[in-house]
Amino acid sequence: MSDLKVALMTGTGQGIGKGCAIEMAKAGYKVSLMSPSMRSKELAEELGGIGCQGSVLDNADLQAMVDTTMEKYGRIDAVVSNMGHGGGVPEAIKSVGFDPDFEGPLLELPDTLWHESLDMYVLNVVKLARIVTPIMIEQGTGSFVNISSMNTVEPRAPYPMSMLRGALHSFSKLFGDRYARHNINMNNLMPGFCENVNLSEFARRSIPAQRPATFAEIGKACVFLASEEARYINGQSILSDGGMNRAVR
Repeated sequence: MSDLKVALMTGTGQGIGKGCAIEMAKAGYKVSLMSPSMRSKELAEELGGIGCQGSVLDNADLQAMVDTTMEKYGRIDAVVSNMGHGGGVPEAIKSVGFDPDFEGPLLELPDTLWHESLDMYVLNVVKLARIVTPIMIEQGTGSFVNISSMNTVEPRAPYPMSMLRGALHSFSKLFGDRYARHNINMNNLMPGFCENVNLSEFARRSIPAQRPATFAEIGKACVFLASEEARYINGQSILSDGGMNRAVR
């Protein structure tokens, strides 16, 4: 196996995605970054990698990112997909933290928002996997890490769109079943509240760790799931939420 390690990463302009990109670079990966803004290009310059401006919903943008990466590095060892909600989330469900008495919109959410969220949460991963998986098969190794949400496995009223990430988790399991024979895995990392969130006091008290996660903590978990050491972990969804979710699975 080559000593060169290359990570293709989306949604890296800020927040969790940026934190993951920084930690992947610290771990020795050459990073190829993309986001809709110029921020990923600026971050890539700082990290000595490739920066692209584009949309994960555009097949041409994804293909161009992969082509540019292969032209420069000749391989892709890890794909990290980080994507939040679409632009049409109603103000009523943008509240920080959550309140047990919160009664947000559910049946009032328009079809366009459901479809947009399915594209953002699920189909972006499917589209990128279609392009990159043949490359990883030829290499004989590769990892996909999808940044998901703790609200996927314990749905909460302020974050109804997170239920669609459940489809992403099911896809990851099916993908893992199909491509583990090629030494390729796909897992989901489910962060809780992070350092950029101004938590409500109720939400803070609900976290056993009594604090939000740092971006570096989420990034280090991402590095592990992308590594050879985690290759036998496949089709799984891993919480990094300070113990906030209560279910024992």
